Amino acid sequence: MKTIFIVDDSDTNLLMAEEALEDCYRVMTLPSADKMFSLLDKITPDLILLDIEMPVMNGFEALEKLKAGNWADIPVIFLTGTTDYSIEEKSKKLGAAGIISKPFSEILLHEIINSHI
Repeated sequence: MKTIFIVDDSDTNLLMAEEALEDCYRVMTLPSADKMFSLLDKITPDLILLDIEMPVMNGFEALEKLKAGNWADIPVIFLTGTTDYSIEEKSKKLGAAGIISKPFSEILLHEIINSHI
């Protein structure tokens, strides 16, 4: 079973994404990018769903760190409540595999994940 990390500082968003994916994937929910990097030393996911707006280390900073480290090949899809073209441009420039707007459609979430795993 493929493993997906869901990284979001909102418990509600973590729960919604986990419930949408847990039947098809091994899902690990993480409340911060720091927790994600701690777990990456032990587990390499097949894909990361990453919130952009988080305290301490935001999604863009986390993606830059992922791409600069041993995890550059892991597809990262941003989850964001912000609908701004500059965010889409920055995401692509940094190497994100895609962006999903919150609240998300469960069907769309599965389609996008399946296209990257």
